[in-house]
Amino acid sequence: MLRKLYDWTMGLAAHRHASGWLFGISFIESSFFPIPPDVLMIPMVLARRARAWAIATIATLGSVLGALLGYWIGAALMDSVGQWVLTVYGKEDAYDHLAQQFAAYGGWAVLFAALTPFPFKVITIFSGAVGMSLPLFILTTIIGRAARFFIVAGLLWRFGPPIRDFIEKRLGLVFTVFMVCLIGGFVALRYL
Repeated sequence: MLRKLYDWTMGLAAHRHASGWLFGISFIESSFFPIPPDVLMIPMVLARRARAWAIATIATLGSVLGALLGYWIGAALMDSVGQWVLTVYGKEDAYDHLAQQFAAYGGWAVLFAALTPFPFKVITIFSGAVGMSLPLFILTTIIGRAARFFIVAGLLWRFGPPIRDFIEKRLGLVFTVFMVCLIGGFVALRYL
């Protein structure tokens, strides 16, 4: 089933309304859809590299607005829809542990999930469920999603098709290394 969704999403890149599809996929991926918008964004940027920044902006806007839907699902529908989504992603048993971690590191968790292939919808729903500060949630979502999509678009704009294979194979590693460096920098500033 995931392969069919992946292939369907890839096919949308050639559609004349690809930008609208990108916005929609970015929106629903932040709240429940399993395929990341990168699958659509990468071929779109490769086809029209001069539009890389516009395409990244569309993905960011859709993703941030979708994250707000995920937050609302967690805040208003956790017992029904939210629990179902967490179950689909195998996170239903982690609620209590995650709630404790969110109390201390909620903003970092959102930023990390926004940048990495970790299922972002789990964090958006969880943020609403535990009542994370909405302004902090929005700020970290904007920073994380914009960084993710603009880095991918920038690499594709600069290096073209050869970087596609690298991104698709090592997307998780690239963003995890970025987050380690970012957090390490903040920790170093705090203690130095």
